[in-house]
Amino acid sequence: MSIANPSEAGLGSPRSRLSELAGHMRALVTGDGDDAVAKRMAGIAFFVRVVSAALIFASQIFLARWMGRYEFGIYVYVWTWVILIGGLAPLGLAYSTQRFIPEYIARNDAGLLRGFLFGSRALSLALGSAAAALGIGVILLLGERVGESFRGAFLFGFACLPIFALSSSQDGIARSYNWFNIAMVPGYVVQPILILALLTAAHMSGMKTSAVTAMAATVIAIWTMVLVQGWLLQRRLSARIEKGPRKFEVSHWFKTALPIFMVDGFYFLLTYTDILVLELYLGPEEIATYYAATKTLALIAFIYFAVNAAFAHKFSQYHFAGEKEKLENFLALATRWTFWPSLAAAIVMLSLGHWILLLFGEDFVEGYPLMFILAFGLLARAAVGPAERLLNMVGEQRACAAVYGTAFVTNLVLCLILVPLIGIEGAAISTATAILLESALLFFVVKRRLGLHALVWRW
Repeated sequence: MSIANPSEAGLGSPRSRLSELAGHMRALVTGDGDDAVAKRMAGIAFFVRVVSAALIFASQIFLARWMGRYEFGIYVYVWTWVILIGGLAPLGLAYSTQRFIPEYIARNDAGLLRGFLFGSRALSLALGSAAAALGIGVILLLGERVGESFRGAFLFGFACLPIFALSSSQDGIARSYNWFNIAMVPGYVVQPILILALLTAAHMSGMKTSAVTAMAATVIAIWTMVLVQGWLLQRRLSARIEKGPRKFEVSHWFKTALPIFMVDGFYFLLTYTDILVLELYLGPEEIATYYAATKTLALIAFIYFAVNAAFAHKFSQYHFAGEKEKLENFLALATRWTFWPSLAAAIVMLSLGHWILLLFGEDFVEGYPLMFILAFGLLARAAVGPAERLLNMVGEQRACAAVYGTAFVTNLVLCLILVPLIGIEGAAISTATAILLESALLFFVVKRRLGLHALVWRW
């Protein structure tokens, strides 16, 4: 019995297989098709987030060792409030960029496009400034009822809010044009480098590394980064878009953005409820330990973020063009690109988690069991891919807000019950359970409202 030539059997010679692989890589790197562009953008976004994670991790490790768990816990708690308020301050307008920019481009309406590019940034900055004034006023009004370390850190932190809100708008605009270098490099690479450099200089000069010092360095870094990012973005926009009159649909923008605000609001609350509730029952030390465990798993969340950032505006484009088959195929691709890399990242991070936490200090190792609980929730979210972003991009913001609202209430109630009983493990269980519920609800909403299958497995 003769043995067929491998190439004749469809397997191909090693040289032909290498040639085919090289062809696929060239198509991925240089191709201009939607699939190639999306994969390339997701890869860039993921790479930037991984580099950022390494830089942030380094700064957090140094901070934890220089400050100790107590001061580090204060910094984490205050920064959580800054992220929460800063993310909500634009009232969803900053996150609607990937909805309106593709729409106005598809309609060839340059006036509305120019108006939105200017108006979304101006309104985000104004709303962030209002939030900063309100936050600083509350802290000053409370006076001595807020501890000195907390008070100083909050005052510096709230000074970030105007520029934090503007940054969200600039990021969305840059992502809508696939300018990921402008969208991500300043905030995710330059900013942590600058923060670490400032803190290192302060530490080496003998200055006390406290929560207030760390937040002051963060303020300087964020303001510097966002101003440079804005200058780069405006240069790119000026070269691409001709000057002309601007048209504004402010009421329409907010009417569309407010449901997105509800989605993002519930999402942020769902994400940070555990840390905020921990402060009610436990001390900064436990918050620091919990935070270190969650950030060790950040690689999984970064994959989810990268795919969202690369694919979101295409959902809007296909929806408005009425290309349902392309939308369905694109969703399946995005879901696969979310789940399988997330699973691989989870295996790696859980294997190394004990030693990674040890870098923060010996006391932080007690957070290792939390990683297994939290990873379960993150993988459940990855299994439905960017379902939440899909719903936002096709006008189903209210349904998405209802999903996140339900998940947030679930997380809050469980945290209030379990944290007093079992401590930080209760926060992890509550969060993982809420994310599992969120993922299941997103799957059913996408299936019912859009007739699409938002799950990595098909049956």
